[in-house]
This record gives sequence, C-alpha cells and structure tokens, in this order.
Amino acid sequence: LSLQLPLQMPLQLSLLLSLLLSLALPMTPVDASADIPPERQAMLNAVRASVEESADYTGIEKLSDAVMDALGAVPREAFVPHAYRHQAYRNTPLPIAAGQTISQPLIVALMTEMLEPEPGDVMLEVGTGSGYQAAVLAQLVKQVYSIEIVEELADTARDALQQLHYDNITVRAGDGYAGWPEHAPFDGIIVTAAADEIPPPLLQQLKPGGKLVIPVGEHLGYQELLVVEVDSNGKVSKRSKLPV
Repeated sequence: LSLQLPLQMPLQLSLLLSLLLSLALPMTPVDASADIPPERQAMLNAVRASVEESADYTGIEKLSDAVMDALGAVPREAFVPHAYRHQAYRNTPLPIAAGQTISQPLIVALMTEMLEPEPGDVMLEVGTGSGYQAAVLAQLVKQVYSIEIVEELADTARDALQQLHYDNITVRAGDGYAGWPEHAPFDGIIVTAAADEIPPPLLQQLKPGGKLVIPVGEHLGYQELLVVEVDSNGKVSKRSKLPV
C-alpha cells in the first residue's frame, strides 16, 4: 500500500501526519545518565563499584535503580562548604561546619537502600548534618522529617534544601533521641550519627514492618550499622549489616 501526498498541504494536516508517522517509528531509549555532570557520574560509578566490593558484608550486591537515580539527581556540591566543592564528588566524607562531616556517598546510598523506601512513605531522619542524606531520601518518598541537634547545621541545611526547592523536607533543631512524635508513626527512620544504644522512642515511633537504620556502638570505638524492625506484636529484630 502506497500513499502519495501532494507537494503542498495545509499546515495543520502536515503536522498531524508528521505526528502519526513519528508514533509509528521505533523510539530510541533515553540515556538516564545523559544529563548527569561527568563528575557526578564518576561518583556514581565509584559507589556502584564499592557496593559490589562490600557485598559480602552488607548482603547488597547492587543498588536499586531508584536509589542510584536519586543519588544522581542531587547536587552534592550544594551541601559542601565552598573550600571543598572541588572535592564534592569524591566518594569520601568531607568536612562541614561545627566539626562535622558530610557522609560518604557510599554510606548514604547503602543506608537509603536498607530503608527500602516507597513513594508514599513518611520518613524520619535523626542527624540532618549537611542535608545531603535528606535530599537523596526525599527523591524517593513523600515526606522527610529531619532533626539536627546542632542549630547551626540545622539552619545551614534548611537553607540549602530550600534553595533547591525540596518542599517535602522539614528540618528542625533539637535532640533526635526522642524522635518526632507529632508526625509519627514513620515508615522508616534513619539515624546518621552513632548511638550507644537504640533509642526506645524511635522504636515506638516506627510503623510495624518499617525499618530503622542506625549505627550503634562506642564513640571512637567499634560501631556497626544495624537494620532494626518491629513487627505487629512489638517484637524487635536486628540485623548487623556493616562495621562503620
């Protein structure tokens, strides 16, 4: 069957035929990494390799596409002091204010993966720090509530997140040991600073089946990253995932 068209035709008809022909042609897949800056892509490659190398410890052989996409979507340099921005995409922690650090991208990715976030989830973060972990998590869930004990860090992180238009992150200064009961229960809770023990209020604010990801251990001593779950009967189960 052949179709002969006049050399000239009304513009509306021409546009309609062009649209129909384009729909009939096979589509070229879009490269998801095409819009990611090269430095950030190099960081993603380093994280991916590190996950494979640490699989024996973590049990995670590969990060989900959703977590990798979230990591690739966040401009880490926005959460790093100007003096260190040239190092923003190294797979290492970096200094921030108040003697603290921005977490290594590998750890951010692993902790996010361990939470198993879903689009409708409401999460609690204890230890906002730079705001980078909250930004990555906010790509994947409905809402993130984040608490930071150092007011200077809470203010800086809030400003950075607002400049990037993260409207689904709420930051406040305070002691995260008590959680944030006004917004509980949470689908997941992530704690970014090591605790001597698992704070009971956090367990009480976790939905049944939800996960608490937390480093536990002595200050400047041995610490391990735990995934903690509470079932519908209140039974607590813990899994050690990684020495930190």
